[in-house]
Amino acid sequence: MNKLTILDGGMGRELKRIGAPFTQPLWSAQALIEAPHFVTQAHQGFIDAGAEIITVNSYACVPFHLGEALYQAQGAALAQQAAVIAKEVAQNAKQNVLVAGSLPPAFGSYRPELFESERAFTILDTLYKAQDEHVDLWIGETISSIEEAHVMASVLKGSNKPCYYAFTLNDVVSEQAKLRSGELVSDAVAALLEQNVAGIFFNCSIPEVIEQAFSDTNAVLAKQNKSVVLGAFANGFTPIARDYKANEGSQAYRDISPAEYLNFSKTWYSQGASVIGGCCGIGPEFIEVLASWKQALESA
Repeated sequence: MNKLTILDGGMGRELKRIGAPFTQPLWSAQALIEAPHFVTQAHQGFIDAGAEIITVNSYACVPFHLGEALYQAQGAALAQQAAVIAKEVAQNAKQNVLVAGSLPPAFGSYRPELFESERAFTILDTLYKAQDEHVDLWIGETISSIEEAHVMASVLKGSNKPCYYAFTLNDVVSEQAKLRSGELVSDAVAALLEQNVAGIFFNCSIPEVIEQAFSDTNAVLAKQNKSVVLGAFANGFTPIARDYKANEGSQAYRDISPAEYLNFSKTWYSQGASVIGGCCGIGPEFIEVLASWKQALESA
């Protein structure tokens, strides 16, 4: 089986849990602005739990969260600050920890209908340049459409670091996995394989839909005789409705335990996933269970 690498969990909800300033629409950027020591604390919590990759807290450094004026004034500086914080925490860790730069949705999570390619490229390229000096790899996060994936690939095309692309899925179990846009995962994977892609991940979706996504991905990889790193970091939310409007309220949590999440992770691992962590609502207690499982695998 593949060597397993443990990714961190959801930064935004972890900041809220530990008492950082956290309100809409600033979301996880508020701690960067008002109390950055909480960002350090959140990263450290995931590392202490066993995370081997931590993700830069740049997800909300976009106009959708900051507003146009604050983004123009401080967006790049905040993303750079977030990358510096993550790098410092990783360098001070007792174990080897990598830092993943984050390219987030430019116009809000789960909102493919709002996507504008030209404007998105400008926003994401700004975040790329702000973080690149301080990161070891890249994750394009919560990608809702093939068009969005293409733009992220355009931003990352000149990078000499591993570039991973994480799609968010329609939260409905079906015979063919779909993106939030309604496009098939199989079509999205085929499109991405033409780009500079080190890996394909699935994130910020309920755990139940990821198994089919991996099945569809593996079918495309086999057909094209290609191999990439596979990964997953699901959320702890109830299913997200197709008309959900990010920034207009908080998505409800579901009652999922670390043990239940581990069972999903074991299935993903059996399908070839070698990078596993968590997204929104998946805190250090989940990562600790994943890390213990990894230790058991390696000692077996």
